[in-house]
Amino acid sequence: MKRVTLFAGHYGSGKTNVAVNYALHLRSLGLPVVIADLDVVNPYFRTKDSEDELTAHGIPLISSDYAGSNVDFPALPGSLYSLFDDKSAYAVLDIGGDDRGAFALGRYRDMMLAEDNYDMFFVINMYRPLTRTPEQCIEIKEEIEAAAGINFTGIVNNSNLGSSTTVADVLASSNYANLVSSMSGLPIVMTTVMEGLSVEDAFPLKLQKKIFEEDS
Repeated sequence: MKRVTLFAGHYGSGKTNVAVNYALHLRSLGLPVVIADLDVVNPYFRTKDSEDELTAHGIPLISSDYAGSNVDFPALPGSLYSLFDDKSAYAVLDIGGDDRGAFALGRYRDMMLAEDNYDMFFVINMYRPLTRTPEQCIEIKEEIEAAAGINFTGIVNNSNLGSSTTVADVLASSNYANLVSSMSGLPIVMTTVMEGLSVEDAFPLKLQKKIFEEDS
């Protein structure tokens, strides 16, 4: 695990959920964690919505004073610099959707590159309208990298259909994620599964093996 982990992707990819859960995971390991919301594009679903849960687990949240309000004010707090000045805590950053949101990284890019202790993960979701194909994903990936001035280091397969997601939906995204990985040269570092879903309960071991072999 790198000290700084950034999550970016297309609108609706679920990067905010992934970022919050990753921060909670780090905290469960007993690590000091700070999470920051750099989304200055989408006012509707932000890390701010999970502030109570994060606070309950001892995870400070850095976000715009206008996050979660009716005012979509594209401003980032100066306290974000503390993520890079104070290296005693792990930092999780939720980046705004697409290339427009990635521009917000510009003022912190040099500090991250100088420290050279970060990962930037590309969050993908096969079930979103504009990222249904690997080719669409690659196009968005390149736009985000160009805007941020930082290259992705891995892929998070967060393919889901919200609360209606089934085990079959998750397994069906395997080929898609593998193709994005092959085309981009990036490893798949995580595949997310909604709590309560169990591959083991849904499919016998032999069938799981067959699906895995076919996907490979």
